[in-house]
Amino acid sequence: MSDSRTFGRAFGDIKEGLRQRELWSHLGWQDIKQRYRRSVIGPFWITISQGVIALGLGLLYSQLFNMHIQTFLPYISAGFIVWAFISGCLTEGMETFIANEGLIKQIQAPLTVYALRTVWRQTLMFAHNLIVIVIVVAVFFGSLNHGYGLSEGVCTGDGICHPGLGWYSLTAIPAFFLLAFNGVWVTLLLGIISTRYRDIPQVINSLIQLLFYLTPIVWPIDQLTAGGARHSVSWAEPIIKLNPIYHFVQILRAPLIGQAVSPWSWVAVGGITIVGWLLALVAMRNYRARVSYWV
Repeated sequence: MSDSRTFGRAFGDIKEGLRQRELWSHLGWQDIKQRYRRSVIGPFWITISQGVIALGLGLLYSQLFNMHIQTFLPYISAGFIVWAFISGCLTEGMETFIANEGLIKQIQAPLTVYALRTVWRQTLMFAHNLIVIVIVVAVFFGSLNHGYGLSEGVCTGDGICHPGLGWYSLTAIPAFFLLAFNGVWVTLLLGIISTRYRDIPQVINSLIQLLFYLTPIVWPIDQLTAGGARHSVSWAEPIIKLNPIYHFVQILRAPLIGQAVSPWSWVAVGGITIVGWLLALVAMRNYRARVSYWV
């Protein structure tokens, strides 16, 4: 076996990448600054664009689904912002090594540096978008600080009753770190595969579009439960819960808006995290040294 194709080298790459924090954090911040160069308000355009989208779709879908706007707008705002982070890690993760072709060929740095650069950039964008959630939750705090239902704004006997904001909402902090931790293996794995097979990004981009509509982002899963407006299609609920993206969205969105997280969502995310990192380590072990030739 070649000395470069060992798990020791793969772990070494990750360890060295984490040590070079100044490099990937600086590169990620420069990406944001470059994108909004010569702009008056700079990265806050990210916040404004997400806020406008959340407000527009929240007003529209609350009427289409006959939802209580005071509880539905926070739901759709939080969902969109969490989805933006997840989809950003997927779409930009596939292009990580291709986009960094010049740096890969010019400097000797661990591949993990470029993955961390991508995830850090998405984290900065999430931090800007988080302002939208803070504003929306503050405006509708009176509707979220006690038990509520999405449809009527109050708990009813035949719908899901969400507990409301509380101390457990702080679980959003470890939930985000877990999402970012998964973002690194996703970037490493998809980045290596997409660098070797350039058609893969097109396939995954199509799947991401499909997953968006299959994931409860602009529509609430509450409608599929007993008493919901679409209870007739409640058979779809178990299928939707097989969607891994649903669980990643839920562990972060739910505590932000005072909803309970099912323990199964944490179990699903934990299992995916372990399997994903194992796959990423295998890919790093076998193909890490070839990426510089593929780009």
